[in-house]
Amino acid sequence: MDIIVCIKQVPDTTEVRINPETNTLIREGVPSIVNPFDENAVEAALQLKEKHGGKVTVITMGPPQAAEALKTTIAMGADEVVLVSDRAFAGSDTWATSYTLSQTIKKLGHYDLILCGKQAIDGDTAQVGPGIAEWLNIPQVTFVSKVEINGATAKVERMLEEVNEIVACPLPAVLTVVKQMNEPRLPSLKGMMRAKKAEVKMMNAAQIEGDPKNLGLNGSPTSVVRIFTPKAKGNGEILTGEPAEIVDKLLGKLKERKTI
Repeated sequence: MDIIVCIKQVPDTTEVRINPETNTLIREGVPSIVNPFDENAVEAALQLKEKHGGKVTVITMGPPQAAEALKTTIAMGADEVVLVSDRAFAGSDTWATSYTLSQTIKKLGHYDLILCGKQAIDGDTAQVGPGIAEWLNIPQVTFVSKVEINGATAKVERMLEEVNEIVACPLPAVLTVVKQMNEPRLPSLKGMMRAKKAEVKMMNAAQIEGDPKNLGLNGSPTSVVRIFTPKAKGNGEILTGEPAEIVDKLLGKLKERKTI
């Protein structure tokens, strides 16, 4: 079974800095990691490969330094990695990003399953995975916590707010996974040695044969008008005691402020 995993390299920090001119994150000088939810997607792909055989290919769209994130997945056990990088992709929103990744997947050829993390921790939109499915015109299931493959069908369990839902869908399909699905494995020593020597396949805008009107900033129907860091609020108050006592204190505070 041929599985494609889409990952993103994200800043490994809570100290987010914003470029006031471009309204984008400043990534220079900031350590980066594989998006944590995407690590769960990689682990899910590796487990399916161990059970059903096949190949795991990991792709990402980003600047040249995103190759380091791809090498992390090789150390985990991925077979092949692809970096889609071109200045034409700069400024992509989720629409343009999902289009670029879907075009890349088309050029890679055959696939049985596409896995993504449920969302990226720097954007939190959860839109790219479903967007890829729409561009490829294949089924999608989001917030997946379990998956079983039976022939050309995937049986998955979804984590919703109050219940879990079991869904079956035909393959190929896109699944976005939650962290409860598994515990990502640590790279092995052998895997790290392999990652050092591994070749990262590079693809640019011309190679994926994307329509320029759907690429980068010009192909993004949404734009950031303003972005800023909220002002810090005053110190709050932590109520202590037994649960019933805390409730009484909270009600008292709310009544003092005439909230209730």
